[in-house]
Amino acid sequence: MEPRTPGEIRLQRQAEPEAAIAAETRTLVIGPYQTRRDHGGEPRAPLARLDEAVGLAAAIELDVADRLLVTVQQIRPSTFLGKGRVEEIAGRIEADGIRLVVMDCALSPVQQRNLEKAWGVKVIDRTGLILEIFGRRASTREGTLQVEHAHLAYQRSRLVRSWTHLERQRGGFGFLGGPGETQIEADRRMIQERMTRIERDLETVTRTRGLHRRSRRRVPYPIVALVGYTNAGKSTLFNRLTRAEVLAEDMLFATLDPTARAIKLPHGETAILSDTVGFISDLPTMLIAAFRATLEDVIEADILLHVRDIAHEDAEAQGADVAQVLTELGIEPNTDRVIEVWNKADLLDEAERERLMNLSRPNGKEGPKPVLLSALTGEGIDRLMSRIEARIAATRTSFAVILDPAQGAELHWLYENAEVLDRREDAEGAMHLVVRVAPEKEPRFLNRFGAARRLRGGG
Repeated sequence: MEPRTPGEIRLQRQAEPEAAIAAETRTLVIGPYQTRRDHGGEPRAPLARLDEAVGLAAAIELDVADRLLVTVQQIRPSTFLGKGRVEEIAGRIEADGIRLVVMDCALSPVQQRNLEKAWGVKVIDRTGLILEIFGRRASTREGTLQVEHAHLAYQRSRLVRSWTHLERQRGGFGFLGGPGETQIEADRRMIQERMTRIERDLETVTRTRGLHRRSRRRVPYPIVALVGYTNAGKSTLFNRLTRAEVLAEDMLFATLDPTARAIKLPHGETAILSDTVGFISDLPTMLIAAFRATLEDVIEADILLHVRDIAHEDAEAQGADVAQVLTELGIEPNTDRVIEVWNKADLLDEAERERLMNLSRPNGKEGPKPVLLSALTGEGIDRLMSRIEARIAATRTSFAVILDPAQGAELHWLYENAEVLDRREDAEGAMHLVVRVAPEKEPRFLNRFGAARRLRGGG
């Protein structure tokens, strides 16, 4: 997709130097996984984890020359991997002309330095890779500050890193090259001073976002937030529902900065739809903390759409990862507030599609059901919109209102401030309406339509 907004154009220009370097950097992605790792009782498939790591590397255009799955029985404090395996990989690196190794795990500074010494190439771990992606993708001031703060916290304990990027206005954070690559010692005091300045700037940006949220609350419209594992199709669904053109690529972390748009529900009610950063397993703790402000739209949303790539082989484990992050944000994932969206139905075969469709059909016995859809083709979008409206309606009250033909101003007020569910005229021309009113608008409604008859209370 060609960039359309000034922010996307600026982001593309910033990324061009890094992309050129990345395209020439032959990379080996290593998945050093212990024999078993559970996510909510669901074992995550090692090959799926390795595929995800390769996808992360591809997200910043690295030339992934090879991938390697390594079973780890015991983590070694000095090099993470055993001595024999380190030597074996060293030979492979030399033979294949590898210049960068991505270890899909969390390395200590000592492990990272020892591996770089043993292999003679740059080594980054999962945290470093995710930080680099975030540095490339963040385009708003808040996103850029959040990423830089997280990266500095990461660098503070890793003296092999250069921090000269602080004075550069660019997207990534330069592990691939650039000035200062050979600088060994980082000045902790200056890093801390920079982090303190960023924290002050973030307070200002966060206050501004808070004012924007409060202004939306005064309108007020219900807020619907998209959450889900990275690359689950949230931005494609956002574009489908809003007819916007937010960056939606088959790429991990295509969206990092929150975007909000108004949408119209089937009966005319307006809602605010917010797209958010994708979640991922082993998201660095520093990033969860750093992006908490970005995720405030999620915390305050009336409804959350948990978008899942239901065609992915690791769909269950990914869903568990998202549920865990929501829990850390103080959100209970198994409530009426959360609607589970099974996306990418277009990638399913007929038998699996039919099976999931049966599982998603409401039967009134087993609580809320997911919505099966394809954001790409539009299949199931109407069902989702109806489900969103029904969830909002559950918290609102319906009234019967009768208006004389001359009460045009009152009729206009109802269409502007309530949902008109039904309208008919009797033989005398009087209008009989059924309207649904948000709780915060009930006092004004009842003051204006004192004769209205309550039909159903919100719950």
